[in-house]
Amino acid sequence: MMKKYIFLFSMFLSMVLASCTVSKSVISQGTDLAKYKYVTVIDNDTYRMPPELVQYQIQLYDAVGQSGLTMVSQYRMGDLTQEEQSALLIAKFGVSARQEETVVTVNFIDFNTDRPLVSCQGAYTTLGFSANADIKGALRRVGEQISKTFNR
Repeated sequence: MMKKYIFLFSMFLSMVLASCTVSKSVISQGTDLAKYKYVTVIDNDTYRMPPELVQYQIQLYDAVGQSGLTMVSQYRMGDLTQEEQSALLIAKFGVSARQEETVVTVNFIDFNTDRPLVSCQGAYTTLGFSANADIKGALRRVGEQISKTFNR
């Protein structure tokens, strides 16, 4: 009977701690996100990445797609007109995986000024029980933050 209570308590504690992760977005003051229509993902690691990690790369691209912006290949952004380039954001990814939590960050940078304008962060934890669930949860949450931030 005591083992049952310990198990239930540890499950409750896990849920409480899991809810302590923070997903958030930060927008630079005075930024008008409505002026942006395009996004390109700068990524130099796709072809050097181990095949088992490509599934996460796909989910990162899907998260950026939740911005409602039109995706443009990094190799085609030079083909955009000056007007289109002034409506272009560059997206860069960051992932921090620790036992306490996994955090996925997507930063959006103005193409013409190189100024970071938006940073969306998704965090998730299973308290070290499942790294796979942590990354999937963080990816889902960063997608939610992107969707809320760009409101499209």
